[in-house]
Amino acid sequence: MSISMYRLTVPMFQRGLASLKTYLDKAEAYAKEKNIDPAILVAARLAPDMLPLSGQYQRASDSAKFALARLTGTDAPKFEDNEKTFDDLRERLAKTDAYLASFSQDALEATESREITLPGKSGIVLPGSEYVTAFALPNFYFHVTTAHAILRNQGAPIGKRDYLG
Repeated sequence: MSISMYRLTVPMFQRGLASLKTYLDKAEAYAKEKNIDPAILVAARLAPDMLPLSGQYQRASDSAKFALARLTGTDAPKFEDNEKTFDDLRERLAKTDAYLASFSQDALEATESREITLPGKSGIVLPGSEYVTAFALPNFYFHVTTAHAILRNQGAPIGKRDYLG
C-alpha cells in the first residue's frame, strides 16, 4: 500500500509545528516561573556555530513551506527571519500552518515523480518521493529536534511526549 504525498507531508509538518508551539508555551511558562528574560531562551543555542532557538524555528518553517512549494511548482511565502520573541515565533508558526493548510490532496497528486533539485549548489535532482523522505522531512525534524534540545539544555520542562505530540 502506498502513502499519498499529501499524507507524507502536510500532516507531518503540521504535527511538528504543533510540537514547536507546545515548546514555546512551556518555555514561556518556565521563563516566568524562573524569572528568566525570554530573550535569553529565544537567543539560546547549543554551540557557538549553531543557529539559536529562533533560527531553528525559522528553518523548520522554511523546510515545511519550501518542500510544498517545490513539490507543487509554486512560490512559498517569504518571511523576514527577524523573530525575537515567543509571540513572534508563534506568529511564524501560525503563518506556516495556514500556508500548509492551503494545500489540498489534489494539489500534491502525482508529485512523487516530480523532479526536485536540492537547494544549494549540489545540483542533485531527486524524484519528489525521495526528496521528501531523504531530505525535506529529515531536515525539518532536525530543526524541531534541535529546538527541543536547546530548550531542554536551558532547563525548560519539555520531554519526549511534547515532541511526539
